[in-house]
Amino acid sequence: SMPFQFSIREYRPSDQHVVTSLFCDGIREHVYPAFFKAMSHPDHIGIALSISMAGYVLGGSSYFQALLFGSAWAGLIYYCCHEIYDGYVARRLNTDMADIGANYLENPDNGFWVLEADVKGRSKVVGMVRYGEMSHIVVVFPWRRKNLGSQLMRKALDFCKERGYARLVLDVSVPQKEAISLFHKSWKTISQSVSFCGQIHLYIAHQITIHFINYKINYQ
Repeated sequence: SMPFQFSIREYRPSDQHVVTSLFCDGIREHVYPAFFKAMSHPDHIGIALSISMAGYVLGGSSYFQALLFGSAWAGLIYYCCHEIYDGYVARRLNTDMADIGANYLENPDNGFWVLEADVKGRSKVVGMVRYGEMSHIVVVFPWRRKNLGSQLMRKALDFCKERGYARLVLDVSVPQKEAISLFHKSWKTISQSVSFCGQIHLYIAHQITIHFINYKINYQ
């Protein structure tokens, strides 16, 4: 692989456009995994089969009508999944992400950092991590699987430890398999100072259930 250097620095106002794009893309990429996860749920499979059968019967034994009804149900599921994540993006862009300087840099309890990669002398922002009431980590696709996410995670955890926090609570949706893997991997490297446990929570919107794993990090 091509050698590169990277550095993590605090957010600057000039980063606003790129971090907004990173944030939006990082959230919306979970729509398809959530959709396929929802479609594979036994209850949704049963509903899809029932709706397709209804279309078949109402269409006078029409396979096309059955396919049409089934596709309409799949479309509704996708729309609901899209609305869950897109709604979250809209809320964040209108609240804390609307003024990163005031909500993160000027608040001593919050932090916002970007990850810059240097390839052949050119510097480019390829990741970000923000810590506050709502936290988020994202690394662009071409730069994943290079241990950069772990570095961003460590930055946020070190920040929290420096602030003297006794416990952190973090939620991640089940479709975010890479994020779950990252959290487990990151915490194993600091197992002497951090312990965690997990349990399943439910988030229901537009009749679609998204499972969240709730992690509690206790500093020793």
